[in-house]
Amino acid sequence: MNLVLFDLDNTLLAGDSDYEWGQFLIAKGAVDGAHYEAKNKAFYEDYKAGRLDIYAFLAFALRPLATHSRAQLDAWHAEYMATRILPMITQAARALVKQHLNHADLVAVITATNSFVTAPIAREFGIPHLIATNPEEIDGHFTGEVTGTPCFREGKITRLEQFLEHHGTRLDCLTSSRFYSDSLNDLPLLEKIQHPVAVDPDATLRAHALKKGWPVISLRQA
Repeated sequence: MNLVLFDLDNTLLAGDSDYEWGQFLIAKGAVDGAHYEAKNKAFYEDYKAGRLDIYAFLAFALRPLATHSRAQLDAWHAEYMATRILPMITQAARALVKQHLNHADLVAVITATNSFVTAPIAREFGIPHLIATNPEEIDGHFTGEVTGTPCFREGKITRLEQFLEHHGTRLDCLTSSRFYSDSLNDLPLLEKIQHPVAVDPDATLRAHALKKGWPVISLRQA
């Protein structure tokens, strides 16, 4: 079995869907603008620096899901997709995904960003599987809590192992595994994959990839 994994933010997307969702909520007046923007930026800087407290971030990021109806959230998400996400999808990213969809047995997005935000984005790419952080939902309403292991750093390995078990296989049984990512936060999983690929990587991942001889590609430049 051949597995292909794509990180989402700053990999398939030329930007960060989680950060942009926060900025979108600010623009809609759905959250306290100045306070929320400062926290959103601070968490994003922590993420880029590799020091993010994932549970503190999720307590912040999932709270707005609990304070608005699902109908309102879905309507906002449709607007967010059109105005924030589609402009971040390059033709190169679409072409790479299509190439793998035609040849791999399992293709999935694996992302720390929660599944409410990311499921429609995975569908836009035509990717059939999503491994993401799951916000808790009870009777059709988000609670603001996370359920299961957050899909972040070593948690991505845990969540991938659960995904593969569901599909009747394990990492060490795969014929081939490939993972595309931009972030130093994905180094734990990249080290587990047969064919890691650095995509428009941050400085830490770029240095690591060059040292290891991993391919380094861009989906933003011709």
